[in-house]
Amino acid sequence: MTASLKTLTLGCKVNQYETQYVREGLLSAGFHDAAETEPADLCVINTCTVTAEGDAKSRQAIRRLHRENPHARIVVMGCYATRAPDEVAVLPGVAEVVTDKRELPDLLGRYGVVDLPTGISGLTGRSRAYVKVQDGCLLRCSYCIIPTVRPQMASRPQADIMAEVERLLMRGYREIVLTGIHLGHYGVDFNSGRSRGEWTRLATLLKTLCGLAPDHRFRIRLSSIEATEVTRQLLETMQDHAPRVCRHLHVCLQSGSDRVLRRMRRRWNVKRIVDRVRLAQDHLPGLAVTTDVIVGFPGETEEDFQQTLEVCRTIGFSKIHIFPFSPRRGTDAATYPDQISAKTKQERVARLTALEAELRGRFLQSLVGQHVEILIERQEPHWIMGTTCRFAPCRTVVTSDTPTMKPGDLIRCRVIGHDGQAFSGAID
Repeated sequence: MTASLKTLTLGCKVNQYETQYVREGLLSAGFHDAAETEPADLCVINTCTVTAEGDAKSRQAIRRLHRENPHARIVVMGCYATRAPDEVAVLPGVAEVVTDKRELPDLLGRYGVVDLPTGISGLTGRSRAYVKVQDGCLLRCSYCIIPTVRPQMASRPQADIMAEVERLLMRGYREIVLTGIHLGHYGVDFNSGRSRGEWTRLATLLKTLCGLAPDHRFRIRLSSIEATEVTRQLLETMQDHAPRVCRHLHVCLQSGSDRVLRRMRRRWNVKRIVDRVRLAQDHLPGLAVTTDVIVGFPGETEEDFQQTLEVCRTIGFSKIHIFPFSPRRGTDAATYPDQISAKTKQERVARLTALEAELRGRFLQSLVGQHVEILIERQEPHWIMGTTCRFAPCRTVVTSDTPTMKPGDLIRCRVIGHDGQAFSGAID
């Protein structure tokens, strides 16, 4: 009987991809997925350290795995394992700590994997497939621990990515999400010594991928990217290959105050961000622009916060991911003396949340009457739920006349309304 395996992932899309990579490698060596109630022989957990809460959740998950699988070898990988390997090593059941993702081939070899995977062939339990194209971040934002645990810039060869995407399409995936630690830096490490005209960029990769499998209906979505890395070349590629590329960009604002951005050690000012988003909106009418905002960064004044609100109104984000500032041990911002009180952060989060609801409703209303493409993710007898190309959920009623469909399929429907959070649609 073969050894049984359980995997668990905390954190970002890149982590989810890397866990799947390890899982597929181990399955190729004879492991099998343990049933939910079956104790496993080997547990692999991929951890997160982006916040102190991520550390705590990682520790809790390791302890839970040990309780439920008391005789299992537990292998811990991921950003928390890299940042604090000694903390991880003493947790119950931990047999091995992987401190560098570049060690994964060696790890798999120790567990009998002979032919290393060049990518993944699916993503367990998900209708969309994440494809990691890049790793590492060279920035040193004052609040972020990630460059400490993923400092090596590395882009995957385009040929490997193309082969992986083709494999995923053959397996029935109809949305491919390109992801990386710093997605906009894809290709930077390839370009040393090349003339500008020979540079490999994210736009180069996107254009190539759009040309794959012309007989297949599928779409590509970009994950988080810096606004200043939304180049004209990238926008022209998105424009030329619509609707194959989702009309959605997630750009990282973090603050609408130049003073706060400087303290965050961000590389651009507000005007540059707004100008680049405006350029994107001009190229791609109906573009959904989502963002991240940190509220209550050390030293943030009421005037700074008002500027953030104003920038959000100016851009008209369709969704804002709001994060009250949490000091991260090991970052400069955690040592700043002018920390903001929890009460003030809570009050500002509430105000930004109210604005986010207003802007989201306005964006959803702007698409009523238009046709959108939906990736089906949940199906019930009389309705389906999925995600539109504009990254908003849509609930659509189905009738006896509706064509047969299933989760993972792409369909088109007409937007007939919304409830402030999601569309309601009708299949024509």
